[in-house]
Amino acid sequence: MDWKKEIKSWGLILAFFAFLYFTGLLPVVQGAIQSVLLSTGLIQPKLERVDLTDQNFDYSGQFQDFDGNRINLSDYKGKTVFINLWASWCGPCRAEMPHISELYKSLEDEKDIEFLMIGLDNDFEKSKGLIESKTWAFPAVHASFGINKSLQSESIPTTLVVNSEGKIVFYQEGMSNFNTDEFRDFLISQ
Repeated sequence: MDWKKEIKSWGLILAFFAFLYFTGLLPVVQGAIQSVLLSTGLIQPKLERVDLTDQNFDYSGQFQDFDGNRINLSDYKGKTVFINLWASWCGPCRAEMPHISELYKSLEDEKDIEFLMIGLDNDFEKSKGLIESKTWAFPAVHASFGINKSLQSESIPTTLVVNSEGKIVFYQEGMSNFNTDEFRDFLISQ
């Protein structure tokens, strides 16, 4: 084995990843690769009902949209709400967002279904910058005022669906391609 060649090869690989990391391109590249993976259809949401029937969704709280307006969570009562928790630095979050945007476009005319994409970055401007740099169609807000207990999660992305009666009927931590006929039908049926 030629150790000089091995060291040189590993050095180039490390330099490449260091470049991506220090330029801030690592989440972008990571998200693009994961988005391609999602496009294959290999990772889809599991539509098993979450057993949270004894708990109602907590509609308390406010968010800030990227125009500076306050959005009350209570305004979503009585509707089916698709909620996604994300951050600008999260590669899996970036990967699933184009698919969520397509799902949103296909359901835009459904008056009883709302989408709420909640940015969790510590810095409002980072969340805003990501959303403004893309052509995604869904409504996005920032958790400038914190999040309530119903929205707290161990990881991101996290997606949940709250039905019109205020029950959580879907909960998933991790990325998925939600733009499927099965998931669309599930949302409409709520």
